Amino acid sequence: MYVTHLECPKCGAVFDHRKLAGLCTKCSSPLLVRYDLKKIKEKFSKKRLKHRSYNLWRYKEFLPIENEKNIISLGEVITPLLKLEKFGSLAGFKHLYLKDEGLNPGGSFKSRGAAVGISRAKELGVKSFAMPTNGNAGAAWAIYGAKAGIEANIVMPKSAPLITRNECAVSGAKLYLVNGLISDAGKIVAKAVQKYAIMDASTLKEPYRIEGKKTMGLEIIEQFGWKSPDVILYPTGGGVGLIGIYKALLELRAIGIIENLPRLVAVQAQNCAPIVKAYESKSKESIFWENAHTIAFGITVPKAIGDFLVLDAIYKTNGTAVAVADEDILHYQSLLAQNEGLFICPEGAATLTAAHKLLKQGWINPKEKVVLLNTGTGLKYPDTVQINPITLEPNGEIEIKF
Repeated sequence: MYVTHLECPKCGAVFDHRKLAGLCTKCSSPLLVRYDLKKIKEKFSKKRLKHRSYNLWRYKEFLPIENEKNIISLGEVITPLLKLEKFGSLAGFKHLYLKDEGLNPGGSFKSRGAAVGISRAKELGVKSFAMPTNGNAGAAWAIYGAKAGIEANIVMPKSAPLITRNECAVSGAKLYLVNGLISDAGKIVAKAVQKYAIMDASTLKEPYRIEGKKTMGLEIIEQFGWKSPDVILYPTGGGVGLIGIYKALLELRAIGIIENLPRLVAVQAQNCAPIVKAYESKSKESIFWENAHTIAFGITVPKAIGDFLVLDAIYKTNGTAVAVADEDILHYQSLLAQNEGLFICPEGAATLTAAHKLLKQGWINPKEKVVLLNTGTGLKYPDTVQINPITLEPNGEIEIKF
């Protein structure tokens, strides 16, 4: 392990990575894992990867696990980077790609954060944790917690997708539903953490989830032959994935693997767009979004604790933030399935919507290499699809029109 310490990105305070840590005790900011990048530069090589397993653990130099015996795995994979030939051509893109996280355990990118977060929790002797969630994160941490033998206490909005609730319940997690938003669930978790002194696994309130999400950035660069694409669009709620991708890019640049950084784009829904609003006013932090609601349930986060990190990543890469309408999300979700055979989640479809919007505005050049992050399989959101099947009698016939 090449971890040297934990660091507060706001006040610069340093913390011991060998002890369980939450937020900065001085300014309440999320903490980031720091590595000895000089040693990583000496040890890491592209050639060594050829002999390693094809999963996120292949990047072990960039991960915080000290003893590989503590790794908790459910079969994570290097997710495919698919070129959207047909849709891209129709929309006007020359090089449009989709990184499909729906093939990970539990059907979402959340398994990355859970795999690394739970593995490190086991290494630090954690026996129980609590977390608020919009669905997929709770499901992921519940199944990885079950594998590790760590008790999971999950609090999610009552309106969260039924499938993710079932994943938590079947894996033995203690599941609580709240009549409210994820922000309300977060308040309940905060009380429990203080009362029972258990690990707080809320978004960015432990420093290791981001290290798992970081591997998306490492994979993208490797999949492009160790070169950067021009633009990466990410559906942004808590924003951990975007922060993680940016962290990966900075670390790869520091050891000389890449030179240029792609422009990062935070994509939100119009009815919950605190990051977009902050970006448009050139603010460093966002303001709580009242009455948040969107069909892309996973990005319904009224106020992200790491909003300043998301905005910093956007500003530093000359990126942008875009809000899209729910009806457009569903439209593009259907368009992609009809043209590419890919059933992606609403959050992923939001990036497709945003990319086309930015292309038409001229912010994206048709010849640029553009990557969309689909954070989960559409199979977890069956209610977002409206179907109109034709009913037949047993002796009926289908009608074919050429």
